[in-house]
Amino acid sequence: MSPDYQSLVFPYQRPPELDSPAPRPRPVIVVGAGPIGLAAAIELALSGIDVLLLDDDDRLSTGSRAICFSKRTLEILDRLGCGDATTDKGVSWQRGKVFLRNELVYSFDLLPEPGHKRPAFVNLQQYYCEGFLVERAQQLPNLELRWKNRVVELTQHADRVSLQVETPDGRYPIDADWVVAADGARSPIRTMMGLQSHGQVFRDRFLIADVRMSAPFPTERWFWFDPPFHPNQSVLLHKQPDDVWRIDFQLGWDADPLAERDPARVIPRVQALLGKDAQFELVWCSVYTFTCARMERFRHGRVLFAGDAAHLVSPFGARGANSGFQDVENLAWKLARVIRRRAPESLLDSYDAERAYAADENILNSTRSTDFITPKSAISRTFRDATLTLARDAPFARRLVNSGRLSVPAVLRDSPLNTPDVDRFDGGAVPGAPVLDAPVAIDGASGWFVDALERRFTLVTVVDADRPAAAAAAAAELRRIEPELQWLQVRLAGMPESARGAAGDNRCRIVDDVEGLLASRYDLKPGTCYLFRPDQHVTARTRFPDPQRLRAALERAAGLQSSTESPR
Repeated sequence: MSPDYQSLVFPYQRPPELDSPAPRPRPVIVVGAGPIGLAAAIELALSGIDVLLLDDDDRLSTGSRAICFSKRTLEILDRLGCGDATTDKGVSWQRGKVFLRNELVYSFDLLPEPGHKRPAFVNLQQYYCEGFLVERAQQLPNLELRWKNRVVELTQHADRVSLQVETPDGRYPIDADWVVAADGARSPIRTMMGLQSHGQVFRDRFLIADVRMSAPFPTERWFWFDPPFHPNQSVLLHKQPDDVWRIDFQLGWDADPLAERDPARVIPRVQALLGKDAQFELVWCSVYTFTCARMERFRHGRVLFAGDAAHLVSPFGARGANSGFQDVENLAWKLARVIRRRAPESLLDSYDAERAYAADENILNSTRSTDFITPKSAISRTFRDATLTLARDAPFARRLVNSGRLSVPAVLRDSPLNTPDVDRFDGGAVPGAPVLDAPVAIDGASGWFVDALERRFTLVTVVDADRPAAAAAAAAELRRIEPELQWLQVRLAGMPESARGAAGDNRCRIVDDVEGLLASRYDLKPGTCYLFRPDQHVTARTRFPDPQRLRAALERAAGLQSSTESPR
């Protein structure tokens, strides 16, 4: 049985730096033990880096907050060791419905095809996610988590960052080679450095009400435009674990944020939706304003910003926490390689370029959602209502309906780390795309392709019976510059067991495409090669394992080749 994460108080322990001079600089200090800071610290620790994580509180977040965790985030949580706990506790869903007043306009399926390890989305209160991450962090010997340790000063030097940390027992200094700032939307680190986020605050407010009740509603996302129980506004309904339901009510810009949190106002709104005889308990409520903003740059010398500290989007669309987890998977492998002197510091500039591009994409989609949900003129309102009316019968109009288009991972098509296609592919995962999952057998055991990709550069080759030694030659060439390279040999469905093609290399793992979905999703043919980064993004692909082309692609992806291209 899960602990009561809302009542947990984590113990403060007196830091040793208060009683003796600080030791040499820590390799990394992560500031902020929310979900993104915890994920960053865990990912770095699992990559073999010693990490100190500081948080100014001693509790997990209050209320449900971020609740929608996407398929890609679940895959990242699997790599962190929290995927099963999150999925088992959470409420899985993939269908949504859109209503105009009290009539169903249309429904949609976010994962219409089978053959994926994880569902499209899992709904889970943020404090559960944080709780699972804290428990995982406590298992790692090279990760130290300090509660009630508040960073109050930061000074950058050429070779380190100096921090002053306030505790209940006084203040102490500590240095780090690198700092990851994951300290939230109001980021004190950002303020200390005189930095700002720029963007747009939308003139509308929404009420979140978490209510506990037994309800016959299906596990789906329901969104109403202009419902009779909340006229001229919009409402969103989601199910969470523990019989808790999230309801978002649009309030309008003139609503008083403090007054609207009063249960005397919240409960009648919920009753209007559920019916006057409905039995429910108000668990938590909050009022928020739509905001889309980001920092100009996410890297400032030896300080790297991630999650809400770097970028902020409106909550409809579930882009906030999910994009933060993608920040972490992008940053951690690069920072680990820099710390180990396996890559130049300039590799970290690609973190800024790639994730700033992803933030812009999220902000664009979030802004469009906001404009559709809260039209700012009579003409915009007329267009929206006409679109909703047409969507009942016209599929083309459904593509225009935007009730918060849901989070998808960014495809970093023009990343400076990619090697552009030379060979022809019909679909598949383009360079810059995240891994596409499929059921496979790995060395004879049933599994998933996403789990076969470790925290290493990975060469995936398809067995070619006509040229069995070519892939082995390519793998050997890549291992000259990347000794830890992982090599996966794919046998397509229908290939005989004898078709190994690995030339006796005991470091090569055999992946069988048991249902043919891997070939379909990657457009695989005998001889095809894919090169994956440690964060499971494709960085190059070829139709033949040419050692020199693949070596150049690996050097580029590892930051060992200079490039001035921008991932726009």
